[in-house]
Amino acid sequence: MLSCREDDDRGEWKIDDFEIGKPLGEGKFGRVYLARERKSRYVVALKVVHRERLEKYKMQDQLRREIEIQSDLNHPNIIRLFGWFHDETRIFLILEFAARGELYKELKEVDRFPESRAATYIASLTRALAYCHEKHVIHRDIKPENLLMDLEGRLKIADFGWSVQSVDRRKTMCGTLDYLPPEMVENKSHDFTVDNWTLGILCYEFLYGFPPFETADQHETFKKIMRIDLNFPSSPQVSTGAKDLIRKLLVKDPSKRLSLQRVLEHPWIVKNADPSGTWEVQVQQ
Repeated sequence: MLSCREDDDRGEWKIDDFEIGKPLGEGKFGRVYLARERKSRYVVALKVVHRERLEKYKMQDQLRREIEIQSDLNHPNIIRLFGWFHDETRIFLILEFAARGELYKELKEVDRFPESRAATYIASLTRALAYCHEKHVIHRDIKPENLLMDLEGRLKIADFGWSVQSVDRRKTMCGTLDYLPPEMVENKSHDFTVDNWTLGILCYEFLYGFPPFETADQHETFKKIMRIDLNFPSSPQVSTGAKDLIRKLLVKDPSKRLSLQRVLEHPWIVKNADPSGTWEVQVQQ
């Protein structure tokens, strides 16, 4: 396994330490490549961020915060940040490689997940978020595009770009529209329970194939979120247990949302989630 270098040794990393492979993805600030560290032969994902684009959108502080937070996290359901380095024009993040890629792509291929698969992912995500919250980290942008899977089908949280480490309530509106909680939509302060809300959104999306408040019009989506206009279609059939969990997470009052510990103890999770947290490829038929 590639070991992290101490803070004062980070300057020793350089691009020549890696064999660069195919692109894995592209974002606003750069690309992610498959790479292999020459000395250890360890395969990683190398995120290349262009300084010019960071400066254009004034996102330097956000990247710095992302590096500080993610480098301190070590959990089986969170993508590891092994280290980072830079040259005159680029910043490089050395990340754990998740061989099966985005959960979003698999969800779109099958339209929706069976309840056992959805429960397994929600349980894994809940454990990872509980770990983050213990460290006073709020992710604030949990969505299928930010969830990756390793070779065994284990879910991994990625992209901590909107995350924050704080014990105080926050006021920044951030994240993705369909996943925003009412307090953000109404420009109120928020705390770690924004992540609990997103668990409910994801559980619904895993089971139905689309988020619960999605509309073609942004303002209508805002209204549905603020009203908690939650509907469960008659098809596909979803168990009453799953609906109960979703209802207890998608609560307007943040203090009344189901706690992460209670999520793990919920009968639907206990009944359906695979304790190993994995979903093998051969099970996907």
